[in-house]
Amino acid sequence: MRGQSAWSIVLTAAVAAAVAVAFADSSIVVLALPELYSDFDTTIVGVSWVITSYNLVVAIVALAIVPIVGRIRAEVVMGIGLATFLGASIACALADNLTWLITARCVQGFGAALLLAGSLNILVALTRSHIKGALVWTLAGTFGAALGPALGGALTEAFSWPAIFVTQAPIAGVALLAAFGSHVQSATLEPSTGSLRRTIPANIALALVFAALVGALFLAVLLIVTAWGYSPLGGAAIVSTLPAGTLLAYPLSKRLSNLAGAVGGALLLSGGLVGLALLPSSSVVYAGLSLALCGFGIGLAIPPLTRAALQMDAGLTRSGTLTVGFRHVGLVLALVLIAPLVARDLEPAATRATLNATAVILEGEIPLTKKIPLAIDMSAAFGQARRGEIPDLTGPFDKQGAKTDETVAALRDELVSTIEAAITRGFRNAFFLSALFGILVLVPVLLFRRKAVA
Repeated sequence: MRGQSAWSIVLTAAVAAAVAVAFADSSIVVLALPELYSDFDTTIVGVSWVITSYNLVVAIVALAIVPIVGRIRAEVVMGIGLATFLGASIACALADNLTWLITARCVQGFGAALLLAGSLNILVALTRSHIKGALVWTLAGTFGAALGPALGGALTEAFSWPAIFVTQAPIAGVALLAAFGSHVQSATLEPSTGSLRRTIPANIALALVFAALVGALFLAVLLIVTAWGYSPLGGAAIVSTLPAGTLLAYPLSKRLSNLAGAVGGALLLSGGLVGLALLPSSSVVYAGLSLALCGFGIGLAIPPLTRAALQMDAGLTRSGTLTVGFRHVGLVLALVLIAPLVARDLEPAATRATLNATAVILEGEIPLTKKIPLAIDMSAAFGQARRGEIPDLTGPFDKQGAKTDETVAALRDELVSTIEAAITRGFRNAFFLSALFGILVLVPVLLFRRKAVA
């Protein structure tokens, strides 16, 4: 960046990386959920609290400190946040039960709220510009949120889920050194007076964008890995189309007006979620394209809405903290509504899958001597499978000669496709609800366009 020394650029990158990680943590463990689901022997709702707890605490703390955060040096706020985030990340990596992990995630959320609140003013000081500092903060947050699941999935596959938190610790440590070792004075302390009401429409729109994102960052991953049976790395490859779409949208977002970016982005995000809702079965190409559309939508929508939510004058830190709170309120609202909805809909979906599987076996072109033992083994496989998972059909079909008998193998493939289609439809209502959140973004944007996308 012009006007910055090489050392300042390094420090800026360190702080931006911490901001990206803090936003990514809203969803970075999503591809590890199936492993957590199994390791801690819990439910979909239970494991969803690994995500919900973090976002809930970020929202509560960010909104609570808005009145006072501008009166405390940004270095102090960010330093406390980074130290807390670092320690909590280590605690998360060492967790051996769900209660421990959720508690550590709450502490991590507390640190993240302070980190994000203080980092905006630090970036302004490092870049020597309110506009440049806010731009770095916005882009780091946007790409961090989009990249979270893919990054978490790659780390889970390469190592295991604790690696997600082990990796975060050094990033927080380097940013902590940047905060206190840069000798850069943050901008002047802000007065606690001054209204932030002008930013409310933009913040409501951002909250709804992040609520819609739960469909892409939580539901889609749960479907791909838990229901379709992809590995975390395979799931990460599919989900990587989301940040790819966000990256592709950035050049276009600079050319569009704020209103066009916000409206177009919301429509594309909703369109991608509708595409996921209408998935006929385990179509990787279809899912990847729908996620790319979601990513393109957030790449268009988030930057203009964030610009409208930030006050570039003396209220920058307070407005930045407020928008952090609103974003995470949106995430929590959607998680609280969507997780129980998925759990409820997967019950009849599993029943339909069982009935459809029985019909496929009965109608299959194999001898009755193979159908009866196969049906018995299949019943046992369905009983052992957890809700929302495709049962392991390898054993039952191999016992009946699937490795050498093409007819038995073809019946197995037809059965898997039938089960996948039934369980995929169990996610439909939750995806539609996510898409509805995306459409609702248009309400504050169009009703209060002068404030929402000014």
